[in-house]
Amino acid sequence: MQDLRPFFEDRHFLEEQPEGSYQPLQWGANIPYATASRFDWEEADIVLVGCGEVRGENHEAVYSQAPDAIREQLYQLYNWHQTVKIADAGNIRQGASLEDTRAALSAVLEELQAAGKVVIVLGGSHDLTMQQYDAFKKTGKMINAAVADMLVDLDETEEMTSRSFLMDMLTSQPNYVRHYSHIGFQSYYVHPRMLETLDKLRFDFFRLGRVREHFEDMEPVLRTSDLFSFDISAIRYSDAPVNTEGSPNGFTGDEACVLTRFAGMSNKLTSLGLYGYEPRKDRYRMTAKLLSQMIWYFIDGYLIRKSEARLTDHEEFVEFYVTFTSNDTIFLKSKRTNRWWMKLPNNMFVPCSYNDYLLASNNEIPERWLREQERLL
Repeated sequence: MQDLRPFFEDRHFLEEQPEGSYQPLQWGANIPYATASRFDWEEADIVLVGCGEVRGENHEAVYSQAPDAIREQLYQLYNWHQTVKIADAGNIRQGASLEDTRAALSAVLEELQAAGKVVIVLGGSHDLTMQQYDAFKKTGKMINAAVADMLVDLDETEEMTSRSFLMDMLTSQPNYVRHYSHIGFQSYYVHPRMLETLDKLRFDFFRLGRVREHFEDMEPVLRTSDLFSFDISAIRYSDAPVNTEGSPNGFTGDEACVLTRFAGMSNKLTSLGLYGYEPRKDRYRMTAKLLSQMIWYFIDGYLIRKSEARLTDHEEFVEFYVTFTSNDTIFLKSKRTNRWWMKLPNNMFVPCSYNDYLLASNNEIPERWLREQERLL
C-alpha cells in the first residue's frame, strides 16, 4: 500500500489523550491508530478517515474539528464487535486551497478502495461525497450511490459546492453512476423539477413520509449501494441540535442508526460518509453522540454482512414461488438474516423487502420490480 502519511495531520486525536483514558473494552482502547511513524492498516476491515474541510459550504469557514468531536464520543462506546477489525487513519491535512484538501482525500480513499477496505469518512461538508465517488471512478467501476438528505443538492453553480455536487456526480462525463437513490427528502424544500430530473434518469427518490411508513424498504436500497452519504440535515432538529439550518421534521436518532445499520449489512457498500456536523453548535455534544452511535450500528450491521450466505447456497434460503399479473418468479428468504431477494425475468436475483413479497402474493406488481425492469431497458 502507498505511504499515505503525508496526507494526514501529524498528531492523532488518541495521542492527545491521557494514558488510561479508556477502559479495556471501550473502543478507545481497541482501535489502532496511525502515527507519524506508523501507518499500517493491512489487517483492518474498516478504516476511519476524518476530513474537516467545509469550504465547499462556506469559503470563509475555518477547518472543522468535527471528526475529533465525533471520535471523543465514539471511543467511549463499548466494543461488542471484536471480530471486526477497525483502524483510525486520523485527519486529512488541510490544503492551502479547497481543491488541495479534496485531492488529498481522493488519493487516500482511492488507495483504501484499491486495498479492499471499507471506509467511514467523518466530514466535513456534504460536497466531500464527490471524493467518495472519485475513489470508484478511478477503477472505472459502475456503482450504485445513495444519499440521505432533506435537500436534493442539484443547484446549478459555477463551482462545485455542498448544494450543487450532485449535478457533477450525476451528469459529469464519463459517468460511473449506474443508479442513484435519494432517501428522506422533504418535499416543501425541494423544487419539483429536481425530482422530475431524477425520475427521467430513472433514479429513485424517497420522501421522508414514505420512508417512515415502510422503513424496512430502505434495507434493499442500501443493500444494492456501493456508496452511502449521510447529511446530518436528514435528522430532525430535536434529535440533532446542531441542525440550526435544518428542519423540525426529519429522521429520529434511532431511525438514523437503523439506516447506517442497513448500510453496514450491505455486501457491496464500501464507502460511508457522515457530513454536516459542526461541533461549535453542539452544546452538550448530543449530535456527536448520535453520530458515534450511527457508526456503532454500521459496524453492528457489518457483522451481519459477514455472516450472510451466498445465494448459491440453496440450503440457506427458503424459496417462495409466486405468480403475479402473468409473471412467474421466485422470492428467496435468508435463513440467517431474514433478508429477501426476488428473481427478475433475466434470471437475476435482486434485493427486495418482505413488503415486495406481500404485494406480489396479492397479484400486485411491486414498484421495485418495475423500476428494476426499467433500468434493464
